[in-house]
Amino acid sequence: MAFVGRKPTNAPLTADDIPNGIIGAADLASGISGLITWQSVQTTGFTAVAGRGYPCNTTSAAFTVTLPATPSVGDTIILLDYAGTFDTNALTINPNSNKIEGGTANLQLTGEREGTSLVYIDSTQGWLASSGINEGTDALSPTPYSVDFLVIAGGGGGGSNIAGGGGAGGYRTSTQSVQIGTVITVTVGDGGAGGTSNGNGSQGSSSSISGTGLTTITSAGGGFGNGQSSGSAAGSGGSGGAGSNDATYGGTAGSGNTPSTSPSQGNNGGTFRGGGGGAGGTGSNGNPNSNGGNGSTGGAGGTGTASSITGSSITRAGGGGGAGYRAAGGAGGTGGGGAGATSVGEDAVAGTAGTANTGGGGGGGTINAAAGGAGGKGVVILSIPTASYSGTITGSPTESTSGSNKILVFNGSGTYTG
Repeated sequence: MAFVGRKPTNAPLTADDIPNGIIGAADLASGISGLITWQSVQTTGFTAVAGRGYPCNTTSAAFTVTLPATPSVGDTIILLDYAGTFDTNALTINPNSNKIEGGTANLQLTGEREGTSLVYIDSTQGWLASSGINEGTDALSPTPYSVDFLVIAGGGGGGSNIAGGGGAGGYRTSTQSVQIGTVITVTVGDGGAGGTSNGNGSQGSSSSISGTGLTTITSAGGGFGNGQSSGSAAGSGGSGGAGSNDATYGGTAGSGNTPSTSPSQGNNGGTFRGGGGGAGGTGSNGNPNSNGGNGSTGGAGGTGTASSITGSSITRAGGGGGAGYRAAGGAGGTGGGGAGATSVGEDAVAGTAGTANTGGGGGGGTINAAAGGAGGKGVVILSIPTASYSGTITGSPTESTSGSNKILVFNGSGTYTG
């Protein structure tokens, strides 16, 4: 093809570049600015070169195109859907530590027969789509990214009067793919109140995460500890509450993992002033000594479960300990469970509350209508790739960084927008 007339400003060719004014195959292959040379059909991942057009065939599998590491202003790359399969096997575009349309995340071509022309503008916006076909003028769509979730409900309150401990809040984890723009709603459940006047404690409240395109994850509140004169069984829930002094007073333990989830969200409570169940273990039974239980110790709360979602291993969702009967109360379960009260003689001693934002169960109260401890409030934690983190949040979660992830700890309800 002969070069005729004034040179285009986007193709600053010279006679030295193109002898005799003829643009030949060798000139096209050199990648001169403003010219595009088409390559053979690509079927696996590759690193693109400026000045090239690439038909991409994703019939067999999706793959990734990596853009040049050190682009120059005006560099142009064209990508086309060779076989009409981008809608089933998307073509991912990796900016290679630069930007695409102002962001550092990978983008995708996801429409059948879609194509785009990318031009490098500057370090602020990076590569921009100068044209698109078949699916609109901007053919690029955000690439989903994975978020890890830890969802713990509020713990159950301990019962009153030589009573059982409260069960830990339900403990659930999930890893899900999140689309950019998805609003994730976070609900953090409160701990249940401790029992008074010989009565039961209260059930903890559930915690959850939900959003468009996500599987809703709900953890059930911890079961309440049984008070001596309630005449009813301890509460079932994420983990079950523990029974009180004996069956005469309704000392049956509550069941964990209620409603049932897989994997299990918690464990059963103990009996006879036992400990509430924890995320990692069943509550222990109290010591049913003779003489109506005088001088018998309370059962320990079930242990919680450890997670390293924040970057450090932390155990949460321990069960509350049962009260001692003129003896030592049971220890709270590791992971925020409140201790059961210890009494000497006729001392009325309240149970210890579960630790806030662990979902720990409250400890049982001792003789003479001593109150049970309240359950600890729940918590919801998100671990998000820093490169994909939007920073759009409500509810004032605690923010930190662990490795390549941004960590959000919601001690109260709020939202995160992907």
